[in-house]
Amino acid sequence: MAPTKKGKKVTNTAEKPISGDDSSSFPSCLRLVSPSSVAITIHAKPGSKSASITDVSDEAVGVQIDAPARDGEANAALLEYMSSVLGVKRRQVSLGSGSKSRDKVVIVEDMTQQSVFQALSEASKPT
Repeated sequence: MAPTKKGKKVTNTAEKPISGDDSSSFPSCLRLVSPSSVAITIHAKPGSKSASITDVSDEAVGVQIDAPARDGEANAALLEYMSSVLGVKRRQVSLGSGSKSRDKVVIVEDMTQQSVFQALSEASKPT
């Protein structure tokens, strides 16, 4: 095993938040990917009776989908539902990763973290 090198400690600048934005007030399931796009970590629950947001936690946003998990039906329904909840056009919402998993990342373009968080919080409140 090689000995450890002595000298300056190198810090990773990629882990630092974007300056001028207080992202600590939002759950970690909402991340900025560019100045105008937000990535939302989602735990999808396909095959439900109706589409709804069950919870907004630090790990993920729980979303029930009223479509079965086959042939991409649940993914299409998830993107359609998220666009209606967030009040954006369908083309502004895309699947970043997790097309065959329950844990997904949805990318929303032209929105701020604040507006995404407010829309998800409103939708998760019981009626």
